[in-house]
Amino acid sequence: MKMSGGVEWALHCCVVLTVADEPVPAARLAELHDVSPSYLAKQMQALARAGLVRSIQGKTGGYVLMKSAHDITLLDVVQAVDGTTPAFVCTEIRQRGPFATPPEQCTKQCPIARAMGAADAAWRASLAAVTVADLVTSVEGDSGPEALPRIGSWLTDGPGARGEG
Repeated sequence: MKMSGGVEWALHCCVVLTVADEPVPAARLAELHDVSPSYLAKQMQALARAGLVRSIQGKTGGYVLMKSAHDITLLDVVQAVDGTTPAFVCTEIRQRGPFATPPEQCTKQCPIARAMGAADAAWRASLAAVTVADLVTSVEGDSGPEALPRIGSWLTDGPGARGEG
């Protein structure tokens, strides 16, 4: 299963928004992650359309999580950014060519479509089992309990925040 790069950026943003005390502008999130502001804004807009973050307008505006980190799964973010279309779409190849199976004999999915559907379901279940809160716990375990609060402070108070520096 291939996901767009936007999924990675969106997940990182969701994790750091858990420690933001106030709305964070997309440009500030882009600066933190060293990515194009317009590219990141596109991912944040996708998260907003899905109801995962809220965009607050105005001079002190930006993005905030709409749900608890415990209620946002990796699947929610993947679907917000990349959509809900399955990775594999059967085109009924078995009904083509010189040995085509007549459509009336195709009463159930072919074995390939069943196997790929099962793999897609397993992948989605795995993503649905992990939340942004789980990612926060992992980041704290890997980088220490001070890492995310430090980022939270930087998002709102550091150089470049709110148009400074």
